[in-house]
Amino acid sequence: MIKTLQKVAIAAAAVTLTSSVALAQANLTFHTAGSGTPVALTATALVEYAADRGIANIQVSEGKVATNYLKDLAEGKIDLANGPFILPFLMSKGAGPYAKMGKETGAELSKNIQLLYPHTLAVFSMYAYNAKGISGWDDLKGRKILNGPPRGAATGNSRALAQFFGGVKHGQDYESVTVNWNQASAAIVDGTADAAVLTVHFPGPRETRNSAAGAMTLWSMPKAKFESEPAQKLLNKPGSVPYMAPVSFIQEMMGSNWTVASEDGTFRGMAVTGGDFVNKSMDEELAYQLTRAHIENVDAIKAIAPFMATLNHGVTDPKVAGLCGPNPVKFHPGAVRAWEEAGHSLPDCAKP
Repeated sequence: MIKTLQKVAIAAAAVTLTSSVALAQANLTFHTAGSGTPVALTATALVEYAADRGIANIQVSEGKVATNYLKDLAEGKIDLANGPFILPFLMSKGAGPYAKMGKETGAELSKNIQLLYPHTLAVFSMYAYNAKGISGWDDLKGRKILNGPPRGAATGNSRALAQFFGGVKHGQDYESVTVNWNQASAAIVDGTADAAVLTVHFPGPRETRNSAAGAMTLWSMPKAKFESEPAQKLLNKPGSVPYMAPVSFIQEMMGSNWTVASEDGTFRGMAVTGGDFVNKSMDEELAYQLTRAHIENVDAIKAIAPFMATLNHGVTDPKVAGLCGPNPVKFHPGAVRAWEEAGHSLPDCAKP
């Protein structure tokens, strides 16, 4: 009898050990943007938490282009990726950078992208060195404006915002400057661009490097235009939501080398929304464990860098996270279980 019990105990231990090893040896690939960016920091945080909990070994590749790697995710070539919601939307329409795949293929592929957790990626605004003598959004004509990388969603957003709030069209009213993300800071510092209509963090590495070379101004979007119906349509398109915060808060975050300009004490911008995604084929338990690891470490994620606390990690309100409506991305079933177990109420329109 004792020998039988010993055999059972050894067998049970072996099963437990095997399961643990199998889980820890789940090798996943995660593609994200440049090192030090909010999405890259969110990705590397998940790597740490997944390893600590024995969930999976995640290999992160940074400095990738979201347009490309979200297509790879949809095709099942990688396991995780993060980026803005606008890209799965464009894929679902076979539009923009995904026009070549066609509407039918794009619609099918986009269904393979599911969400673990949402967060804000950045906030679009306009900024420049004080030495440039720019007075605001109405002073962009004839300038050289940094719009972002040579191709991608950020550049399209930048040009649309410059046209709506500044009344200028690229290639016609101003010279559009496009450089890779790792050259964006230098393009401002060396004068390649007079101003940037670009994503901002409060403050991120780019803003810190820029302001170290001289005093800068960050402009809020004009109140009347911001509140207009056309603006609200623009700001609420897939992958973005209106952003408002007290000027005093933004000023405190940015520091003394920045002037935050607004007509009424409220800073207005356009928040880029997105999240961390997986292919829908991911095992439900694995997606649950990864999402749970994120949820239970939200406070630690917010403390990684000052600007991370402003990016709405742990928030599932559709109006803040940019869920539902024309946004085609829905939560993975495992993520739904993790969020609801943690006491969050997810909108039905964001569930698979």
